[in-house]
Amino acid sequence: MNAAGTPADGGAQPLARERGRGQRAGTLPPERLLREIARYADDKKAIDIVELDLRGVLGYTDYFVVCSGNTARQAKAIHDGILEGLKRDHDTLPRRVEGSADTGWILMDYLDVVVHVFTPQTREFYRLERLWGEAPARVRGEDAPAGDRGDGAAEVRGVDAPVADGGDGAAEH
Repeated sequence: MNAAGTPADGGAQPLARERGRGQRAGTLPPERLLREIARYADDKKAIDIVELDLRGVLGYTDYFVVCSGNTARQAKAIHDGILEGLKRDHDTLPRRVEGSADTGWILMDYLDVVVHVFTPQTREFYRLERLWGEAPARVRGEDAPAGDRGDGAAEVRGVDAPVADGGDGAAEH
């Protein structure tokens, strides 16, 4: 295998994704990596942190962490906090990073956990929680809905539960 990830013999065979093996990624079990990412995001005051359990739903990752920053600047700070915290404390880097705070969406691929940092407008547009509605979700933070387990997180089955818009896009008040 060469540095580009293709076979050393120059063949153009697609490679199977090596789960748990990013650029120095994979030193943490997926559940611990998930907790650490959510903690670093929370440290940077991320809002609406949702952990989606995609085991058995997707083959390329175990979890998504979806969170928002109130502004593009805060989204960048959340990204930086996660990146620097995992690098410093766990010698772990993402396999890849896509997007930017200017686009309203930053994706960080740690293989077992994929992080989506949004601005609120971009998150509302893409609605990842609804797209993966069949996946169990855990909402973190002080505004956790009923079912809070006392650890700052609440178990939620599916993603329509924490959304209060009746499915038509208009929030109920």
